Amino acid sequence: MPADAAASRSALVVAALLLMAVVLVFGQTARHEFVNFDDRSYVYENPRVRDGLTLGGIVWVFMHRHGGNWHPLTGLSHLLDCQLYGLHAAGHHLTNVALQAATAILLFGVLWRMTGGFWRSALVAGLFAIHPLRVESVAWVAERKDVLSGLLFMATLGAYVRCVRRPSAWQSHLLLAALFALGLMAKPMLVTLPLVLLLLDYWPLERFSFSRRLVIEKLPLFLLSVLSAAATAWAQREAVRLNAAVPVWLRIDNALVSYVTYVVQLFYPAGLAAYYPHPASSLSMGTAIGAALVLASVSAAAVACRRRCPYLLVGWFWYVGMLVPVIGFVQVGGQARADRYAYLPQIGLYVAIVWGAADLCRSWACRRRLSSVVSALVLAALMGCAWRQTCFWQDSETLWRHTLACTPPNSLAHDNFATLLAKRGQYDAAMDHYQEAQKIQPNWAGPYDDMGATLNERGEYTRADACLRTALALRPDFAEAHYDLANTLVHLDQSELAIAHYHRALEIQPDYAEAHCKLANVLSDLGRWQEALTHYQSALEIDSRQAEAAGKLAWLLATCPLDNLRDGARAVELAERATGLPDGKKAETLDALAAAHAEAHQFPQALSAAREALDLARQQKKPAPADAIRARIALYQAGKPYRQPWPATAH
Repeated sequence: MPADAAASRSALVVAALLLMAVVLVFGQTARHEFVNFDDRSYVYENPRVRDGLTLGGIVWVFMHRHGGNWHPLTGLSHLLDCQLYGLHAAGHHLTNVALQAATAILLFGVLWRMTGGFWRSALVAGLFAIHPLRVESVAWVAERKDVLSGLLFMATLGAYVRCVRRPSAWQSHLLLAALFALGLMAKPMLVTLPLVLLLLDYWPLERFSFSRRLVIEKLPLFLLSVLSAAATAWAQREAVRLNAAVPVWLRIDNALVSYVTYVVQLFYPAGLAAYYPHPASSLSMGTAIGAALVLASVSAAAVACRRRCPYLLVGWFWYVGMLVPVIGFVQVGGQARADRYAYLPQIGLYVAIVWGAADLCRSWACRRRLSSVVSALVLAALMGCAWRQTCFWQDSETLWRHTLACTPPNSLAHDNFATLLAKRGQYDAAMDHYQEAQKIQPNWAGPYDDMGATLNERGEYTRADACLRTALALRPDFAEAHYDLANTLVHLDQSELAIAHYHRALEIQPDYAEAHCKLANVLSDLGRWQEALTHYQSALEIDSRQAEAAGKLAWLLATCPLDNLRDGARAVELAERATGLPDGKKAETLDALAAAHAEAHQFPQALSAAREALDLARQQKKPAPADAIRARIALYQAGKPYRQPWPATAH
């Protein structure tokens, strides 16, 4: 068999093994749910994303921040998933698995092409594919940006090797820039890629004798990095502002310790969690100094050995350089570090370790057999650890119980776990966790707002009012807290003050569909129907699946005393849309459908819908709505539509 054919066959075997390893470890995510940690805002409660590949959604991902980031390509991938799978989590998870497998295979191919080290490249790709630190990036739907940007990162490296081999082909340089731009639009952490290319020029491409030219040829890539950094600064300005209270010296200390921690986790990946709270002032100066000494020592050793072992210098500074954007010098979010941040940087460490180990055992008589056995055992152990770590991402409860076990005290984990418990109706347990979150981090507005919203659901409006005012005292521009307080004030019969808080929430977050809808409800109750109509329409423009907004607008168009606002045909359309939505089959929505048919003089349909609404009201033991529906049935039987009475406060 020719050498090229044998090599190609071996490469196919390695690719198949990488695919198999990724599927064995991460394939279980096909049975996992979404988690209540960014998946909500990225996918299942994001109205722009849930509708799939619509023109409005495509424009939105390019023109707006998504989860506090500007990464339109990642947004498009979520739109596509919703188009293909709807809100079935399995499809979203399997997309991540497929991207991880493709990235690992491409890493193997690119490294092999650059270095000529077939089995070394295969081992590096294997370590990258199934290390437990990859779990967060693959098992978490909201981290699509990692696996997508990783694939484009590898493709960019491959394009760069092609440019080096064929420097006169302008198409190759254009492809390189295009792939890099796409990678930045998947995750801006790739801004350091031009520096990685300079490291690869030193080894294994051995081009560094042309150092000035090497920098000049990468100027277009550096320009793309600058543009991406500017877009990121715009997108994350709010998160940076909220975390600016962390002093610079504490950020530097945490960054130094995090660099060392990621290396330790590479060899001992235990106690991995979804969120590591920032240590703030609890981090000792001695620990930071020790970490600085370790980093300085390794860096000095890598530089000293650069001629004999150039892969050590390249691998180490690949790791150090790629972590700079997320190491915490600029604090975004309240975490100390995150497993996902090591996704691409640790490849440099794998390269240094694998090439170094291969050189160390070069003189051993049985090196090939021994290295094969050791490599297989290491990969098997890591696969087992990664499989176990992936299990913790199966649902929100498992995730937060594990996080609390690994990282006490953790206010964010308590808060998210409490929100989950409240959604299940376990209010007393939820209150305990909210209070624990407040005790750990008393200056964080989040747990006060979430607790206030939960108290609203329980009907404890006075306590909710106190919690929500505390949240706003801590963070005056907190849109959700203004919204939740407005909901509370409605129940406390303070409608005008509620309207002011709804307006404030919309000033801060103009695309807040729920705030538009609730504000419209209050305005409608006050007889300010034209204003209400405008806000209902805004809610539906933002989220076409808002059953409440569609049903309430249908009711307004069918029953408003103002002749110029009524529109029976449109009311029927909206009410039918509302009843067809998953959460739309309610007595009040069917009541609106009946009123809409009556306004359109379709009285048989009106009676049918009204009787169905009456049955639901009886089943739910709501006597007042049931009595009102009976009265309207009498009108429909007489061939008359229903009209709302003029409220005493109408103006």
